[in-house]
Amino acid sequence: MWVQRVIELTGWEPLGIPVDWAAIEGELRTPLPADYKELYEAFGGGVFSDSLYFLGRDEGRAFDFLTQWRADLSVDQDSKYGDVSAVAPHRIYAPGGKGLVEWCSTEWADEYFWLIDAERPGEYPILARSHDIDTWHRYDMSTSEFLYRVLADAGFRPFGIAQYDLGTTFTPGSGDPLDGRPL
Repeated sequence: MWVQRVIELTGWEPLGIPVDWAAIEGELRTPLPADYKELYEAFGGGVFSDSLYFLGRDEGRAFDFLTQWRADLSVDQDSKYGDVSAVAPHRIYAPGGKGLVEWCSTEWADEYFWLIDAERPGEYPILARSHDIDTWHRYDMSTSEFLYRVLADAGFRPFGIAQYDLGTTFTPGSGDPLDGRPL
């Protein structure tokens, strides 16, 4: 229901991207939310309302979900940073463990993650933070409902962008604006 609402809100024609979910989820060693998979297949990676950077599949890699996760994990596990994590007090999800996986961010430094626990498949609370990186907000709703509320609900504080009247568009992530570097 929520995926369809996002599609209708943006006026997007679903792409029907074929995805090898077994390979992606095999690398993660955990399933991903079903509605995120629908969004991924419908949109790929790109930008909603000129400000929300949705990670899906992007051949240019700038909006590619797995590229971003691998980069986040690599930094989080790099011993030269000690035990410090960019997502403290959490960690980036490592296969088979518990941690955060980013699926969207904004031009205002908002970041949206799932808290994934491989021992609790099917539970995907969303943890979000704004530019105030010490304050985490938890949402027990689906990925597509959260995305819809960010785009359409001006009262969805502190993350709703409808109040800024940016429109509800989607632009595919082709063109590699970051020269292939993860966001």
